Amino acid sequence: MNVQSYLKLSVAVAVATIVLKTGAWWLTQSVSLLSDAMESLVNLAGAMFALAMVTLAAQPADEDHPYGHHKAEYFSSGFEGVLIFVAALAIVWTAVQRLLHPQPLEQVGLGLVLSVVSTAMNGALAWAMLRKSRQHRSMALEADARHLFTDVWTTVGVVAGIGAVVATGWLWLDPVIAIAVALNILREGASLVWRSASGLMDHAVDAETRASIDQVLADFAHETIRFDHVTTRRAGQRRFVDLHMHMPAGWTLGRAAAVRTSVEQALMSAVPGLRATIQLLPKDVEAHFGDERDLM
Repeated sequence: MNVQSYLKLSVAVAVATIVLKTGAWWLTQSVSLLSDAMESLVNLAGAMFALAMVTLAAQPADEDHPYGHHKAEYFSSGFEGVLIFVAALAIVWTAVQRLLHPQPLEQVGLGLVLSVVSTAMNGALAWAMLRKSRQHRSMALEADARHLFTDVWTTVGVVAGIGAVVATGWLWLDPVIAIAVALNILREGASLVWRSASGLMDHAVDAETRASIDQVLADFAHETIRFDHVTTRRAGQRRFVDLHMHMPAGWTLGRAAAVRTSVEQALMSAVPGLRATIQLLPKDVEAHFGDERDLM
């Protein structure tokens, strides 16, 4: 399946888990299970927005966006992070009210069964989505997968906590667990927002990709050819590299262009999805950067 198919499946699973977790809360009247159901609502909204952004990111370059729409995926993870913050605040508010007005739990056994079933669904989907996100370098899919993993651990904690409430009779444990859930998803939300902002600021490629680029350039480097000012960036699934290639001034333009074409093809073969821009310069000419006028 492609990235869009996984996100469509994520939407379907989110709807199913909302039904299961809402049923678990309705049966037990547990505020911690309610907080778990609210997080699944965030999963649904996040998956729907991610699907929209991935579809936009897949659109080809046009006159207004000559470099494509790949950065749209970062808006998806940022949006999901903001949704997590909102859900966490709602959970804390509900939990505080229950802490002030404790309420006994009901039909705990059936409620926990529904929660465990929903957790198994989320866990299986999150594992598959995370593998796919690494294969396609999709920020939106990775964000959705990591959020699902957070949901899984949240439910595990809630189920264990409710078991403790039943065993001890301490009703205050239920809202305290809900607050702990909120703090946990706040951490994940902050991570998603930071990763989104980092991507929008033209972050360099990962170390493995940079090593592949450097290896290709090293293979072409020669006493008559050298490379410098290698700069990389990433935008969604796309990778970019800009660099200077120095060669003898006496070479014909055709010969220089042929070597540049070979380097470009080797780079794109080594790093799928890479776009290389190579500026040709005579061997004894240096480009200058850092002029104060560039910062004005």
